[in-house]
Amino acid sequence: MKNLKKHITLLFFVCIAFSCSEEKLIDEIFDDTTRGLVLRTVGSVGVEFDINNPDSVWGVTLEAQDAEGGSLLSEVRVYAAYVDTDIPDGGTDVTTPEALIMTVSASNFSPGPFGYPRGDVSMTYAEAIAGTGIADADIEGGDVFAIRLEGVLTDGRVFTNNANGTITGGSFFRSPYAYTSAIVCPPVPPTAGTWTINMQDSYGDGWQTSDTTAGDPVTVTLDDGTVIEFGMCSPYGPSSYTCTPGTDSASTTIEIPVGTTTADWYFPGDAYGEISMQIYTPNGNLVGSVTAGTTAGPITIDFCRP
Repeated sequence: MKNLKKHITLLFFVCIAFSCSEEKLIDEIFDDTTRGLVLRTVGSVGVEFDINNPDSVWGVTLEAQDAEGGSLLSEVRVYAAYVDTDIPDGGTDVTTPEALIMTVSASNFSPGPFGYPRGDVSMTYAEAIAGTGIADADIEGGDVFAIRLEGVLTDGRVFTNNANGTITGGSFFRSPYAYTSAIVCPPVPPTAGTWTINMQDSYGDGWQTSDTTAGDPVTVTLDDGTVIEFGMCSPYGPSSYTCTPGTDSASTTIEIPVGTTTADWYFPGDAYGEISMQIYTPNGNLVGSVTAGTTAGPITIDFCRP
């Protein structure tokens, strides 16, 4: 019994010594850490520029977090560059250098629900054009403005999209400092004729969309109520529609009749994260796509390219 008490006492002091050393080590780590700035994205003011509307807006609502509860924020600098995403063979890349569009003072931020300052940072389509210097004749739907933010503290330190991935891409901080705003066109009637869809499956076993056998088809619903269905076949079960044979890839076509005013495209999902496809108009323009892992929902069609 006496020896047991001695062992317990010794163990107690070892634990104390370890805890003290551990606590001291943590203190040293934090003493040597310089805290920066997080511009957390908490809302959206606008995501796209309408090619026909100079007043259309891109913007985000930001929450500033720093070592002093956000009070060290001095200003946010907003940069943008026009990015040419579709350069034809032999064509000219009209991508512009990045330019400073505006500076937003910390005075435009006010306390949010958690005490940190919040404010909107936004720009109009007209401001983006003027700031980057892109010529009107060079602007095309489907291109984008790449937008980058710099957060400046009162001590002169500057923070941008070279921060740690936990900050820029994490689910909580959501502080990417970098965004894009696509140039979109208002909806127009779909081009009549034969549309081509190229389909792929990265695993090479056909499509499994809304379930693990065959699943539902992609659908195109026309304004007269007609529903067009398509998709790749699956070896794991029969399809409820006329599917296109293929394991790695396949191509199919659909017909959009003359006089059609709307065509709503819907993707049923991707059970294993393997499905992709590209949609081409009768004129050969790529106007829509699905990448692997896309969840069920409407497919965005680029109305700028008929």
